[in-house]
Amino acid sequence: MQVVDTPLHRRLGLTDGELARICDDLGREPNGFELAVYSLLWSEHCGYKHSALLLRRLPTTGPRVLQGPGENAGVIDVGDGLAVAFKVESHNHPSAVEPFQGAATGVGGILRDIFAMGARPIATLDSLRFGDLASPRARRLFDGAVRGIGHYGNCVGVANIGGEVVFEPGYEQNCLVNAMAIGVLDASSLQSASAAGVGNLVVLYGARTGRDGIGGASVLASQDIDQGDGSKRPSVQIGDPFTEKKLIECSLELVARGLLVSLQDLGAAGLASATSEMASKGAVALELALDRVPLRETDMEPFEIMVSESQERMAAVVTPEQLAAVEETCARWEVPATVIGRIVSGDRLVCTYHDAVVGDIPVASLVDNCPRYPLTPVRPERLATEPVDPAAYPAPADHGATLLQLLAAPNVASKEWVWRQYDTYVGSGSVVRPGSDAGVLRLTPSDRAIAASLDGNGRRTWLDPLRGAASAVLEAARNVACAGAEPAAVTNCLNFGNPERGETPYMLVEAIEGMAQACEALAIPVVSGNVSLYNEHGGGPIPPTPVIGCVGVLESASHAVRATFRQPGDVVLILADDVIAAIDGSEYQRTVHGRTEGRPPAPGLSQAARLCRALADGARRGLIASAHDAADGGVAVAIAEATFDGLGVEATIADAAGRADISLFGEGAGAVVVSCSPEHVDALRALADGLALAEVGRVTDGGRIVIRCGATTIDVAVADARFAHARTIPDAMAAL
Repeated sequence: MQVVDTPLHRRLGLTDGELARICDDLGREPNGFELAVYSLLWSEHCGYKHSALLLRRLPTTGPRVLQGPGENAGVIDVGDGLAVAFKVESHNHPSAVEPFQGAATGVGGILRDIFAMGARPIATLDSLRFGDLASPRARRLFDGAVRGIGHYGNCVGVANIGGEVVFEPGYEQNCLVNAMAIGVLDASSLQSASAAGVGNLVVLYGARTGRDGIGGASVLASQDIDQGDGSKRPSVQIGDPFTEKKLIECSLELVARGLLVSLQDLGAAGLASATSEMASKGAVALELALDRVPLRETDMEPFEIMVSESQERMAAVVTPEQLAAVEETCARWEVPATVIGRIVSGDRLVCTYHDAVVGDIPVASLVDNCPRYPLTPVRPERLATEPVDPAAYPAPADHGATLLQLLAAPNVASKEWVWRQYDTYVGSGSVVRPGSDAGVLRLTPSDRAIAASLDGNGRRTWLDPLRGAASAVLEAARNVACAGAEPAAVTNCLNFGNPERGETPYMLVEAIEGMAQACEALAIPVVSGNVSLYNEHGGGPIPPTPVIGCVGVLESASHAVRATFRQPGDVVLILADDVIAAIDGSEYQRTVHGRTEGRPPAPGLSQAARLCRALADGARRGLIASAHDAADGGVAVAIAEATFDGLGVEATIADAAGRADISLFGEGAGAVVVSCSPEHVDALRALADGLALAEVGRVTDGGRIVIRCGATTIDVAVADARFAHARTIPDAMAAL
């Protein structure tokens, strides 16, 4: 039987049409080196070929924006001459193969995006999703990812201030590990990755280059997961946080001394992506001598050197006059630095190896001429057009037992087991640590502070992608506002399946539209982000999961608000939009009734900005003692969680849904549980003009949670609720 070899371009993931386009751009057939470079730069992870056209729908400008999408991270002005850089990225596929290193290098990579902007990293957050907590595989991945995040962040010395952990069967084979980082810089010292100046030098500094990570992020994130024999393990990068710490300090000194023309992280596709993007942004040409790249392995081929994703490396453009100062600074920080190329006139990326040209590619062809494929969305027939009939769901016999059941559900239960493994105080800026609605950091030496949250809801997006994605944006903004901050901007990570088939095109198109509508309603821009597609396995795609990171600004760190009640006698209120909570897509529907179906209610876009503004204004004026968003488990769970610092509560909730269980445990409404001193109620009412503000009860010192709704009464001990909430994850992980 005749064996037909698969052509190289197909083995590298390029289509026949893409090969033809490459030939047209080059005016000839590409060699193997050039095909390898094209295959990565034109991959989904680097080229966004199925998503770039859609992302244009997102608003990206605003009065605070100093740098929007297109650089390593977005940057906003936060006042007092300070700016904040932030971004979220995925490391899903590597984490599914090797969770410790996959998650650890995800942290390392996102930190480099931050200090490449000239910002000092001050915080990280993480959004994690795994299969059912009862699954041994899910627990193994969960444990490895958390250890990896803790190891890297703790060693580097950057505080972890929040995030989320979700357990759903749809993530059993494809876990999601999204890492967000935040940095602070002088607003006048923003660093760019744009190469400039013919005759200037390209300096590679940091760790040596090896085969670990060759094609790692870019290849693994551009194809379906292989759950076979672990053959993709060599594609997972290996991180060294101690080298990263030196790299941070060295880079920030180089920027502060004005020694760099431009600076770029080496992430996905390594030198290939970093240098071509620098050349494209600066409209210049580059010559690279790959034999000058310091290696850990002596027998590496030129294409391996070019596309390796070895960690802890940076590329800088330096003038010849500043080279000695750059080399001296790097040597003092024990960071190897090597001149590997120079900027020349023209428009090409030319790579040599021992003086022989191994690749000669037009820069525009690699970066700007990447194929862009429009999607053809078809609405899945399974999607409901109406909400479920509540009559199909029997009301619980004991609403108090249901509250305890929800508090113990893995998605609601305390995540302290996670963040206890992270350093949440390092840097001395933490004002509000993980466990509240948003983390809060003081921007020393200013008294200003920022709040940050990271949120998503794959279940709700699976039921209605537009409404689900919009609600994720609103929840992230509400969480920041609950902490007392004015939402300023967002970053996003779009975790979806294969864009070339099935439901994914429709889900992606609708989710981006939902995000855009929510951002427009809030008047906040998207300043950075990441797309992670091909999250699939033999059983199909993951639930479509847009993850939203929101950053808000506080004029003073003293305005920060926590989620738990502060003192007995305070009034408990519910501040909300006009949306009525529903069972569709709720944690109550899944945990108690074992279903996920229906159509979640449309989020209250028209009142979203007013709600956030009322919370931030109330915090600034010292009117609000505590604020907690009613999310998973509804308003009853939010009230119960607000007692976990030891105080009790007595409250009466209106039965707006017509069923006590749905009014108590339903979701989808933009509702916040607020407490304040009695003398501040009238002032809060004035701030909440146009919103629903209901006085529902009082904070007590009786140690009980008493919630009435219609003829239903919940009466449970705070100690019992807190125990149910605390034990789920530690008990499950003890059996690992």
